[in-house]
Amino acid sequence: MDTVAHMNQMYRYQRHIYDLTRKYYLLGRDTLIERMQIQPGDRVLEMGCGTARNLEKLACRHAEVAFYGVDASSEMLDTAVQKLHNKAYQKRIHLQHGLAEEVHYQGMFGLEKPFDCVFYSYALSMIPPWREALAQGLTNLKPGGDLYIVDFSLQTQLPAWFRAGLRRWLTLFDVHPNPELPGHLHELAAQGAVAFEWTPLYRDYAFIAHLKKPGAV
Repeated sequence: MDTVAHMNQMYRYQRHIYDLTRKYYLLGRDTLIERMQIQPGDRVLEMGCGTARNLEKLACRHAEVAFYGVDASSEMLDTAVQKLHNKAYQKRIHLQHGLAEEVHYQGMFGLEKPFDCVFYSYALSMIPPWREALAQGLTNLKPGGDLYIVDFSLQTQLPAWFRAGLRRWLTLFDVHPNPELPGHLHELAAQGAVAFEWTPLYRDYAFIAHLKKPGAV
């Protein structure tokens, strides 16, 4: 089964209760939204936008910013479109169906310049080619732009029984906390591709990473 079909199968029914249920364990999303450095006139892309929950919250906070979202599940995007219908910020949120590792600001959204900000909210842990998805995010980011990630961490400061149970449960949804991501970010930093900060949250339950692409803002 290809990625799109698999994601649609997974979320065909879950999408109706997704926002209600995920608020209890996708922790740190609102913390990220508060910390994101967004300026009037910016264009912000979410990779793996799902029901557009995060984009809605950002649109309410930033009235002069255009937001873009990509998701592999057309089922989730259907829910997002329904939620945005007749909202005051509807015209500032642009959604497209596609894979994170294949996104391009011009080919997918018709933009002339890369995004000012790109972010992933509990998405990279669900994307098997996560390196490619992250690289594509940087490709679609302007020089001097900001890239943010909030996702599951390795729960190193939590009890072993909790960590094991969480991992088994997350596997049911094809979610896999990534022990290789911190090292990969250090490699990118050593190559001069990014500067980054890593902030553990909730005793290492989750993390926020802030990457800055070199170059003039």
